[in-house]
Amino acid sequence: MGVVALVLLTGLDLYQHYRVPMGAVAGLALARGLGLALAWSRPRAAIVVSLTVSAITAAVTVPDPPTEPWPWGTTTAFGTSFVLAIAGARGLSRRELAAWWAATQAIGVVALALAPDRGSWGSLLVMAGLSAVAVVVADLLRSRTETRRRLAEQEVISKEERAERARLQERARIARELHDVVAHHLSVVVVRADSAPHRLPSLPDDARAEFVEIADAARASLTEMRRVLQLLRDDEPPTHELGPQPGLEQLSELVATTRRAGADVRLDDGVPSGLDPAVELAAYRIVQEALSNAVRHAPKSTVQVTVRREGHALTLTVRNGPGRGAGQPGSGQGLVGMRERVALLDGSVSTGPTPEGGYLVEVSIPVGEVVASGDQSAGG
Repeated sequence: MGVVALVLLTGLDLYQHYRVPMGAVAGLALARGLGLALAWSRPRAAIVVSLTVSAITAAVTVPDPPTEPWPWGTTTAFGTSFVLAIAGARGLSRRELAAWWAATQAIGVVALALAPDRGSWGSLLVMAGLSAVAVVVADLLRSRTETRRRLAEQEVISKEERAERARLQERARIARELHDVVAHHLSVVVVRADSAPHRLPSLPDDARAEFVEIADAARASLTEMRRVLQLLRDDEPPTHELGPQPGLEQLSELVATTRRAGADVRLDDGVPSGLDPAVELAAYRIVQEALSNAVRHAPKSTVQVTVRREGHALTLTVRNGPGRGAGQPGSGQGLVGMRERVALLDGSVSTGPTPEGGYLVEVSIPVGEVVASGDQSAGG
């Protein structure tokens, strides 16, 4: 509709106020409409067409009466400004808009320099102001469009973050349900199956063997469930779970790495091996977190790590002395994660400062029968 209106108004303006052949009137009016039509799809081409038509119009028209504006007639000025505004809003940068605005003024200057008797320099000021308004409007529209686009992108990112947070919360909820309900009942099955031969001494041998098999199957189920719970609660990418997981055998390497970072870490001899892979992985992560906390919060302190199997429990002790430098503040998430790992294995954890000004982490995790070392690597 706007293109048709501009074509009609341009034809009437040229016919009534300028001396120009009728054929040229129709051609110039249609060309003016073409420039406006191209502004939405091909903004740069639209500006080129519009300025070319403006230059040709100035060259072939003579104002009649002489008081009519020239070289920028009314429809020429407004048509060119509309094209600048629309084309700029479609994505032209400020530098491009400034260049096209300067080219617009140059056309008027050249036209008046070649035919000073047709118009006045004052008319150029009007066009300069009108086209400047068009450029400013174009930049504002482009900025608004860009702002909306960025807001839409941020909204998409926010939705993805909310979905990821909901997914993690759901995984945590499932882990809690499995631990609190299924793992509890399986533990009861193990205890009752193990104690049945003692509670019922008159049981025949085949029934005793059946209870042993039931207890073994329940223990295996508990082991597998612990691995599943570890997958659900671990924040590491799933691809990490496809490879072998670290265990107690890798503690010496962990201590050596921490020493290379400048910490004085000492690991007592006698670290056990061949335990449940889930237990060993949890123990490794707990020592790793405790060492990390000691290095951050008590730099240059001596850290003593002790890992022992005492009866049916694995005990971990990480003790560091007072730091000899400025420590870094922590969020407390490491201790939360440590407690969660221990809770999943029905263990206990105690943390707190020592009288000497250091910090002590004590962990006890119940363990079952010793497994073969080859089974440990397979469990990762």
